[in-house]
Amino acid sequence: MGVGLAALGAGVAEGGIGAAAVGAIAEDEEFFGIGLLFTVIPETLVILALVVIFIV
Repeated sequence: MGVGLAALGAGVAEGGIGAAAVGAIAEDEEFFGIGLLFTVIPETLVILALVVIFIV
């Protein structure tokens, strides 16, 4: 259940972040790296939740 909630929260966050990142990249291509980084950060929460589930 904890992993599912983490994935749901990450998905909701990634939706807004992804839209903002695409908009920023459309304005200026220099924001590609930072936009990609901010898009990947919520996924690390899900990976961390999976690691915790397997450890416990």
